Amino acid sequence: MSCRQHHCIPQHSSKFLQLLLTLVFLVYINMCAYHDQKNHPLYKPYSNAIIAKEPTSLEEEIKEIRRSGSNRDLDSAPEFEMSDIFYFARRGVESIMDDEVTKRFSAEELESWNLLTRSNNNFHYISLRLTVLWGLGLLIRYGFLLPLRVTLAFTGVGLLVVLTSVVGLLPNGRIKNFLSEKVHLMCYRICVRALTAIITYHDSENKPKNGGICVANHTSPIDVIILASDGCYAMVGQIHGGLIGVIQRSMVKACPHVWFERSEVKDRHLVAKRLSDHIEDKTKLPILIFPEGTCINNTSVMMFKKGSFEIGATVYPVAIKYDPRFGDAFWNSSKFGMVNYLLRMMSSWAIVCSVWYLPPMSREEGEDAVQFANRVKAAIARQGGLVDLLWDGGLKRGKVKDTFKEEQQKLYSKMLGASD
Repeated sequence: MSCRQHHCIPQHSSKFLQLLLTLVFLVYINMCAYHDQKNHPLYKPYSNAIIAKEPTSLEEEIKEIRRSGSNRDLDSAPEFEMSDIFYFARRGVESIMDDEVTKRFSAEELESWNLLTRSNNNFHYISLRLTVLWGLGLLIRYGFLLPLRVTLAFTGVGLLVVLTSVVGLLPNGRIKNFLSEKVHLMCYRICVRALTAIITYHDSENKPKNGGICVANHTSPIDVIILASDGCYAMVGQIHGGLIGVIQRSMVKACPHVWFERSEVKDRHLVAKRLSDHIEDKTKLPILIFPEGTCINNTSVMMFKKGSFEIGATVYPVAIKYDPRFGDAFWNSSKFGMVNYLLRMMSSWAIVCSVWYLPPMSREEGEDAVQFANRVKAAIARQGGLVDLLWDGGLKRGKVKDTFKEEQQKLYSKMLGASD
């Protein structure tokens, strides 16, 4: 297994920033020791689960309710009892109090104070010393780091637009492909430096190859540049206007990215055809896709859309896990706009993350696209230490489908011995 760390920070400021972070960390540890000596807890333990639940089936729980409220023979022919209602009422209240889906669309709570943001009610005030230290950190982040990073970001985006447009004027061939790869890597790495990203890449021998599809869990829009700063990919997405549209049009001149019009995105057959045509050409870069379709808060992986798994291409899974102690990479699009989000990212201490390249996977005989997608998703969740959820990320903005309700009704009917 290979592991290498990519410190995406400018060479001239690398030592200074590392020294600064080390100093802050040492002061933080000293404060922790000071509070421990005085038996003053630094924070209250935080648990993701509000309600402790044992993994039991619907049938077992209903039998337990009946056993506690009735002396009837439980082995007799099953039939409806009024006490069964309590099971569904209790599960409904539990789901409201401790919803494992919607909490994946808000910032991940931390179990410790990270000198960056008070993400827990327990961290509003701890001590005067820590408050002063946090204030000094605020001045450093906004007064020194933020202007430097904004300058780097504009430089990276400007060079990307100009250089890809110039490379696009060259005739197709090996020289154009070579220059396009170098330009993309250089510009993406400058943009990553604007976030002071410290990235550790694992198992680079499994990096995606031409003619394949790279699929990864999705936490933030910067997932793209995190991966693209280590290798070139063909991007897939909807055509936008404004600045993003200018970047897209310049990029596609130098590299065959796959951009869709708004009306084309809903045509699944057209999308599949465009993707199939791309991967059949082994000279083209691997396609980068985020099958969840929305950003999840770095704690779990939600349902993968099956479209990219129906094509029949080799899939290269990639797991991305961010360390929230120095900066929260999750984009809550319902709360922050893109500009606001990027400013929050650039004003954090650093973006620290690990990237695992998993062995390539192919669709097995007799396996449908949904089963293949779930197998890939499970591998990513296992490697990244994420929770594997079956729920659709579309619930972030939509309502629960009737099929989920019908599934519970079928389970109860089956327990009663009724036919589907």
